[in-house]
Amino acid sequence: MDTAELQNKVRELRLQGRSPKEIARALKVSPSVVAPLVRAIAAESTGTAEPEVVGCWVNVGWSAGLGVDPARGWVDEQPGTAEGMVSVLVARRHTWDRMTLCGYLVDAYCLGVKNAVGPEVCDDRELRRYREYFFGEYAGWQEVPIELARHLVFGSIDYARKLGFEPHEDFAPAADALGKWEGDAAITFGRDGKPFYMEGPYDDAAKVLRTLRRSLADDEFDYVTGG
Repeated sequence: MDTAELQNKVRELRLQGRSPKEIARALKVSPSVVAPLVRAIAAESTGTAEPEVVGCWVNVGWSAGLGVDPARGWVDEQPGTAEGMVSVLVARRHTWDRMTLCGYLVDAYCLGVKNAVGPEVCDDRELRRYREYFFGEYAGWQEVPIELARHLVFGSIDYARKLGFEPHEDFAPAADALGKWEGDAAITFGRDGKPFYMEGPYDDAAKVLRTLRRSLADDEFDYVTGG
């Protein structure tokens, strides 16, 4: 299958609402082959490199323990109602009646992006339903500027990399929804500026602690594990 034929098949499946992973499985190719074609097709649909942002949301309480540049004017509607785990959801225009949706789970205190979903194509009703599910573990969500989403996600990745951690492998296909990152986050990560690791249900806690100890002394970070 040549490149033009592959792109046409990707375009057809994308218009059916298939995700990049589903397209890769259907065409029996690697997701890394499909991802750039999906991005190119998304750009074609709007005629711009960055499709219009339809909406951007984070959980309330997103700022707990973080330092935020007050000049940005970013308001947390219910500060203190979350602790380090921040969920970010971004919707961009796909076609006139459909959107491309990407979501990110951010450990803002230590590990950076722990998981990511999308891009998924949906309509307004599917977006509303998914948003309810996506923020179901929090006290609620709030709409925010895409700039805040960028600083939370990319900034957490930069912070985690300094500690020795890379973002989840599912982040790469979802990264473009955030737009271009210039660096220099307006957010200070870690809990009150200090790395803090809290073990999650799927973590290899021993590996995380070994990684932290490669660059930090024990008194330079805090942690809580189930063991």
